[in-house]
Amino acid sequence: MQISFPVKKAYFLGTCLADMIYPETGLAGMRLLEREGVETIFPLEQSCCGWPAYNAGYRREAMAVARAQLKAFPDPDCPIVAPSASCAAMMRIQYPKLFEHEPDVHEMLQLASRVYELGDFLLNVLQVRYQDQGEPIRVTWHSSCHALRDLDVARHAKALLRQLENVELADLEGEEECCGFGGIFSIRQPELSAAMAYDKIEAIQNAQAARVIVGECGCMLNIAGVMDKLRIPIACQHFADFIWERIGGENV
Repeated sequence: MQISFPVKKAYFLGTCLADMIYPETGLAGMRLLEREGVETIFPLEQSCCGWPAYNAGYRREAMAVARAQLKAFPDPDCPIVAPSASCAAMMRIQYPKLFEHEPDVHEMLQLASRVYELGDFLLNVLQVRYQDQGEPIRVTWHSSCHALRDLDVARHAKALLRQLENVELADLEGEEECCGFGGIFSIRQPELSAAMAYDKIEAIQNAQAARVIVGECGCMLNIAGVMDKLRIPIACQHFADFIWERIGGENV
């Protein structure tokens, strides 16, 4: 999609986890767009991107969900921004594959071309510059699998964090390793998932950071849940929440 400047409006894909578990993250993402003068549209008709069904092998059901998004995000000139690389990757990469031999493939290709992960959109489309207003803090960063391997956008969120002059971004050992969530993987392989999560938590502790910042609500749910179970006092936060806090945004 060719973006016309200045960007006047954008759809916001809430994602299931932001909608049901982390609404403050969705609100922070929308506020970051609105701060740049972008009219942010949240269609109430939107639903799951279809990734869980697709990942489980239910292609027909995933296609039905995808077609519903055509109706929810109809404006062909309006980008769709998601605070999740997994949802963005499903819509941008998997939708065209799913509909390759379908009569509405062109509509789906057009939809896919409009989808952006939030950090990518903020850094590369809106070209934001942030002024840190917080106290010095040491954080570390966990990269989600889809952000690294499908969209290659984890580096964009990290670049945004590096704009914050009072934030020390510590390296995380095994940063590119999965935290063990993986959607239905954590349900089908709970023992393996738990072992991966414990490895990730150990690396986070070794980073000696006050917080671990993530770009995916699924990773946040998994990592924060395990740390809470183990009573480890390290906060886990989506980068949208963290940046909004650091630049002096009001509580959402």
